[in-house]
Amino acid sequence: MIYIDPPYNTGNDFIYEDDFAESTDEFFIKSNQSDEEGNKLVANTEANGRFHSDWLSMIYPRIKLAKNLLKDDGVIFISIDDSEVDTLKRVCAEIFGDNNFVATIIWQKVYAPKNSARHFSVDHDYILVFSKNKEMWAPTLLPRTAEQDLLYKNPDNDPRGPWMSDNLTARNYYGDGRHEVSGPTGNKFGPGKGRYWRSSLDNFNKLNSDGRIWWGKDGSNMPRLKRFLSEVSDGRVPQTLWTYKDVGHTQDAKKELIKYVGFEETANVLNSVKPTKLIERLIHVATTSDSNDIVLDFFAGSGPTGHAVMKKNESDNGNRKYILVQISEPLPVEEEKVKSISDLTKSRLVSVGKELSTGGSTSDIGFRVLKIDSSNMADVYYSPDEVKQGELEFQSNNIKEGRNSEDLLFQVLLDWGVDLSLPIRTETIQGKTVYLVNEAPYDLVACFDDGVNEALVKELAGFSPLRVVFRDTGFASDAAKINVAQIFKQLSPGTDVKSI
Repeated sequence: MIYIDPPYNTGNDFIYEDDFAESTDEFFIKSNQSDEEGNKLVANTEANGRFHSDWLSMIYPRIKLAKNLLKDDGVIFISIDDSEVDTLKRVCAEIFGDNNFVATIIWQKVYAPKNSARHFSVDHDYILVFSKNKEMWAPTLLPRTAEQDLLYKNPDNDPRGPWMSDNLTARNYYGDGRHEVSGPTGNKFGPGKGRYWRSSLDNFNKLNSDGRIWWGKDGSNMPRLKRFLSEVSDGRVPQTLWTYKDVGHTQDAKKELIKYVGFEETANVLNSVKPTKLIERLIHVATTSDSNDIVLDFFAGSGPTGHAVMKKNESDNGNRKYILVQISEPLPVEEEKVKSISDLTKSRLVSVGKELSTGGSTSDIGFRVLKIDSSNMADVYYSPDEVKQGELEFQSNNIKEGRNSEDLLFQVLLDWGVDLSLPIRTETIQGKTVYLVNEAPYDLVACFDDGVNEALVKELAGFSPLRVVFRDTGFASDAAKINVAQIFKQLSPGTDVKSI
């Protein structure tokens, strides 16, 4: 599942500036909408193409990438307001295909009207729903409500339990649906003008013999079908109108944020944050508790999606994982502990995890924080014939200065496509630090220390890992470096050996 809450188009410049972007002022001058002093030459500039194209240029490549990241039975939910819901839907239809549009959810985001509104008080936002392949995705049913179950009664003490009656007629034409039926008191009933029985006379008689027809308390009423609570679906199909009573509102979202992040400045409290109850429902609809589903949010904000995943796992003993992406956008007012929105994300997740663990939770509340950086390998600016013999000493170390063993480990995990969320532990073996990724059989065993000898290599081969990696300059001798492949070929032939 992917959920994103992108910045809504307010007509302002975006912090998500791609290489091809230019400022709004530059565009207005270039397109003769403003002079060089910034005076507007045309009226209503927001109606011009730039008002939408800035935002669309930002969102289009991200939605296109999102489709590639989804599994075939995956689904994406996108929060949006009135300003761009139409254009966003067209973008998604172009990328996913019109046939993979699922629904537009209306979320009632406020609990009271805003009397300061000039025209209408806007009570709602939208959530667009598109699937990767509509034929392969179906929503998980929502739990039945107590109000729904109260509709089922048992006035005739039927041993099959509570039931409710349902109409046996419909307007749709049915060739075997124009017969008469006789009730217990001898009254005869037809389906009515312009209507048809839903079942044939033969099937009706079978239902009546099984006690599944209700004729009223005295047996003289129009027949109705008895539907038993014990036989109906355990859930309910999601509807497209979600009220704040069911999934929360914007004030709930702000209260949650303030509870889990120790703000020093009220100016830093985000205005567009979503309540976790809203995202929890999306997670319920899109995933199942007995899966290893991954929930991605690449406009993570303060991290309500990660918060919602942890809460949902706690409530149904699920094993979902989350990936949150957030640029390090500065907060309006710098604080000692939180200086950017990504700091808010981390602070919130830590607080939620502490709360769950204090409450006795056994769910996995851990998370890793990764930042994009340059390669750990040193930059080489010379071709071999340009390097003089006296400079060879400076070319011997191929690792950038300041990079540690953990940096190297995660680069190897990325290069090999190993899951970054797998458990990692360290052991000291023959005085060297060894990383063991996952449980036996280990996905990866790595040692980046200097002085690796054949004895250590043989001991590591005893783990029979899928992959093993060393630092190219970390071997105690040329012989140890040469023999490492042969040692693993003899002791652990299924291991992929690599040096960096």
